[in-house]
Amino acid sequence: MRPIIGITTYDSQSASGLPIVALQTNYIQAILQAGGLPVLLPSQLNQEEWMELYPRLDGLLLTGGGDIALKYFSGTDHPKIGDVDEERDTLELPLLRAAAANGKPFLGICRGCQVVNVALGGTLYTHIPDQLATDIRHDCYPDIPRTHLAHPVRIVEGSQMAEIVGEALLQVNSLHHQGLKDLAPALKAVGYAPDGLVEAVELPGHPFGVAVQWHPEWLRDQEPTWRLFRAFIAACQ
Repeated sequence: MRPIIGITTYDSQSASGLPIVALQTNYIQAILQAGGLPVLLPSQLNQEEWMELYPRLDGLLLTGGGDIALKYFSGTDHPKIGDVDEERDTLELPLLRAAAANGKPFLGICRGCQVVNVALGGTLYTHIPDQLATDIRHDCYPDIPRTHLAHPVRIVEGSQMAEIVGEALLQVNSLHHQGLKDLAPALKAVGYAPDGLVEAVELPGHPFGVAVQWHPEWLRDQEPTWRLFRAFIAACQ
């Protein structure tokens, strides 16, 4: 049987202004192509509801989206902070802590990487251009194709990530204005941009606790990044 993967979503509005639960289809396609069965997790789930659903999931995919509320980490307020959805934070942060604690495989992407770090005690740059000395543009949106390869990421030798992707250097897209600042104590940094920004982390001792700052769901034609989804689904089985 194919593993059931819970995928986090975001709240939006339909063309007629009605509230909807939304998700870019690339995440769904990636899970299906890798051999998993996607189940969408709406932010409206309360604790009792997600705890009832949680044991039925074989893995958890934390997706991209808006910024995490400042009250969950020690971060600097900034006017560029946007699309904060505390209902989503209230679901994803404890959900990730549960997966980290009991060994359920998880993959974090972009915001999902930041959720992993914050949930386990780390902090974020709340606007990279103003808080990190860099000549790299990390927020390559909305005027640039999402498949644009913005910069390389150096993968740490001997890491689980290195074993998965099989490459020492990946070319990645970059669609974020925030990033990992202080790494959570339990996490290990396993991928770096040329300016030193952490781009990939893993949870040592966990069957599959991996998160990346780029968007591999848009780069499924590239074998090294596609291996990430296949490895995730294999761990969920």
